[in-house]
Amino acid sequence: MNPVDKTARSQTESLEFEFDLRHPPEKVWRALTDPKLLAEWLLPVIGWKLEPGAAFTFKTQPYPGWDGTVDCRILEVKAHTKISYTWSVPFLDTVLTFTLAPTPSGTRLSLVQSGFKASQKQEFGGARYGWKMMGEKLVDLLARIP
Repeated sequence: MNPVDKTARSQTESLEFEFDLRHPPEKVWRALTDPKLLAEWLLPVIGWKLEPGAAFTFKTQPYPGWDGTVDCRILEVKAHTKISYTWSVPFLDTVLTFTLAPTPSGTRLSLVQSGFKASQKQEFGGARYGWKMMGEKLVDLLARIP
């Protein structure tokens, strides 16, 4: 199932997407934490260590005004349940949290990006668009991998 945007219309501080996936939490967790799989649906990752406090970087092509680098630090890890990390670019400092809950048919995955400022409407809109696109890539990836 593709991502459902659960963000309230009046909300400007955080985005929330929800996925009802027909895959077990262990498989979804792998897609969220395996560097090779992250590169397939999110971004290539450098220096990945799955432990609180670990710093790592996502790297993509540069755009005008941005070198394509996302600096991150893991805040919380609960295996197969939750991972949270900072998401920092020169024009935005937010926190990204993925929460997994088993369901009778697979996993409910919640994605929340929080910490947007009221003045960051353009960044908020860009992130909303980006998570829809990347969420669809995640759904496609989960359908392809064992």
